[in-house]
Amino acid sequence: MPKMKSNRGARKSFRETASGHFKRKKAFRSHILTSKSTKRKRGLRKATLVSGSEEKRVIAMMQ
Repeated sequence: MPKMKSNRGARKSFRETASGHFKRKKAFRSHILTSKSTKRKRGLRKATLVSGSEEKRVIAMMQ
């Protein structure tokens, strides 16, 4: 039986925190930025945690 492969895209997109949660970048920050307010763009800069309902999926992709 071959080894399981981790999802390489997920490996690059998520980082595990010390407490075992996963950090992710926010969406809607890549293009068409002229129509978005400065305040909105500033809020999108910060990373956030993956929601609890999605965490199981992320863990599966990482293994």
